[in-house]
Amino acid sequence: MCRPGGHLRLSLLRRPTSDEAPGTTETPALEVGGFVPFSSTDWPGKLAAVVFVQGCPWRCAYCHNTSLQPKRRGDGMAWGEVVEVLGRRVGLLDAVVFSGGEPTLDAGLPAAISTVRAMGFQVGLHTAGLDPARLKALLPLVDWVGLDVKTSFTDYAEVTGVARSGTAAKRSLAHVLASGVAYEVRTTYHPALLGDAALIDLARGLEAAGARDWVLQQWHEQDEAANESRAAHAAAGDAPVPLLAATWRWPPAALLDTLREVGPALSLR
Repeated sequence: MCRPGGHLRLSLLRRPTSDEAPGTTETPALEVGGFVPFSSTDWPGKLAAVVFVQGCPWRCAYCHNTSLQPKRRGDGMAWGEVVEVLGRRVGLLDAVVFSGGEPTLDAGLPAAISTVRAMGFQVGLHTAGLDPARLKALLPLVDWVGLDVKTSFTDYAEVTGVARSGTAAKRSLAHVLASGVAYEVRTTYHPALLGDAALIDLARGLEAAGARDWVLQQWHEQDEAANESRAAHAAAGDAPVPLLAATWRWPPAALLDTLREVGPALSLR
């Protein structure tokens, strides 16, 4: 998941040893990959804890959280530790945001949402819309959605490495817009990763779908894992890897004017 505001700060949660007490049957086996106890950027306007859920089948070259792509089975007990920490932060935080990875793919997510809501927290969800049906079922359970829309829907496979991923993303966008749940549609931008034509096509597609607002997120250079991901794409015979840090810029003024003319209300972050 493309996280706003730059670097991911994961507090990795250890797996309990065999002599520790087992979790109760009420604790959902959410596959937790990391936990941030305080964030002011993951849900704009809210103070939130962020739970990073393992697993994502998409392989976006600029992924911030490549360590969360594989699903490491057997770490479900870590969710109980997260709940303990959250219990000490009731009254200090507004919300809990589930991010990833792709949290909607975890079967333990509905129960985890119910747990944090019972504690008095609002619930936010970061998703790229990989599974429209799962997302549609989850929307009544959450208060806000940060939906990552990566490129024009016809070009998705070039970004994710997965055929028909654009179709899934487009359906997920429709579900979010129809749900009445508060949302943010955001796109991570780098001119080497998202060309002008694709950006304009995306703006038109969002406008046609009925999106009211759209955020372009500044691409941030990440850790070695992200660089390794891009190197892997190059080794597989993809286009040469550009020097992203050296070539980043916001879209020129004329392009921004075009995006605002043909697309939803646009802001830069």
